[in-house]
Amino acid sequence: MIGLAIAGGAYISTADEATFCGWLFSATKLVNPLFALLDAEVAHRLAVSAASQNLLPRESRPDPAILSLEVWGRKFRNPIGLAAGFDKNAEAVEGLLGLGFGFVEVGSVTPMPQEGNPKPRIFRLPKEGAIINRCGFNSEGIVVVAKRLGAQHGKRKMEETASNLSSSNDDVKQGGKAGPGILGVNIGKNKTSEDAAADYVQGVHTLSQYADYLVINVSSPNTPGLRRLQGRKQLKDLVKRVQAARDEMQWAEDGPPPLLVKIAPDLSKEDLQDIAAVALNLRLDGLIISNTTISRPDPVNSHPLAKEAGGLSGKPLFDLSTSILREMYILTRGKITLVGCGGISSGEDAYKKVRAGATLVQLYTSFAYGGPALIPQMKAELAECLKRDGFKSIQEAVGADCR
Repeated sequence: MIGLAIAGGAYISTADEATFCGWLFSATKLVNPLFALLDAEVAHRLAVSAASQNLLPRESRPDPAILSLEVWGRKFRNPIGLAAGFDKNAEAVEGLLGLGFGFVEVGSVTPMPQEGNPKPRIFRLPKEGAIINRCGFNSEGIVVVAKRLGAQHGKRKMEETASNLSSSNDDVKQGGKAGPGILGVNIGKNKTSEDAAADYVQGVHTLSQYADYLVINVSSPNTPGLRRLQGRKQLKDLVKRVQAARDEMQWAEDGPPPLLVKIAPDLSKEDLQDIAAVALNLRLDGLIISNTTISRPDPVNSHPLAKEAGGLSGKPLFDLSTSILREMYILTRGKITLVGCGGISSGEDAYKKVRAGATLVQLYTSFAYGGPALIPQMKAELAECLKRDGFKSIQEAVGADCR
């Protein structure tokens, strides 16, 4: 590390800013093996702490123009986001957005603080590029998260005011409520709650003012009974109550945050048809497809850790989640914004999700293994895929395999 610091000091004196930024991201590959030696949850905790203290590299290079897009009236600098579960308590939003993600989703956040399931509860399968977790919505609760997001929101407003004083009114507003990128807030229910809808309503009332979009998480396999909320009647009743709670609040001219639902990959054709019908009838703003799976597809099924309870994420989930994504795009006739999540580890993977119907995509497991260097690599690869096939924007490629 001392040698790295000396080399970095010498390099920065001779390199331009873009070159040095690229060197910093590449240098993070040297640190990844050290994290692999630590307990999975300890490594995760250290990574969040490093991001919260701005110890990670900060992207200063512009994204490829072909990756920018507008969704829900919000401008995304690129469609690659960080999924919920990494920054559960909104500790490191600014640092994570600074890595170059187009958006970051925090949570799941529960109304009351809860410890989650007993440890150990995170299991690495590095050769398979996978993780099994049964965390169970460990959360510091909405009060703590609201304070953090409120402080970040206030800082952002001050920066906007200063920026407006020094720039013309013709400038297009970039980013969202927490910084240069878009912030999503994922809401969950407490394990012991008897009224799930009341938990989600409380989350909306407390956190929606800080969110560029909201997510109702009804698909974690690690909270007993949660996935039953994906049933047609249960989901319809839940979404109606949450929409009403959001819409009864007072909003500025940009309106309330869009509302999405995150679904599981372990759903039947009938389940998907029911969810699609609810999404269309209630004009849901989007669906995230998908959460982790309780199945153990090849090659995980023969792994010694396959017997561990919990949700599987990473490369083995890619085919299953992409199949569900494609099916939902067809069922909703392309009228609902879909976010592809599950097994993405390259720009080519992200492109396949887009062609299957995703407007935005999210990472988690591949970021845990690959670190910050993965992000600029994926953006470059995705841009190259679009150009290779003659697309001039992300929107042109969405659902290309379903037409």
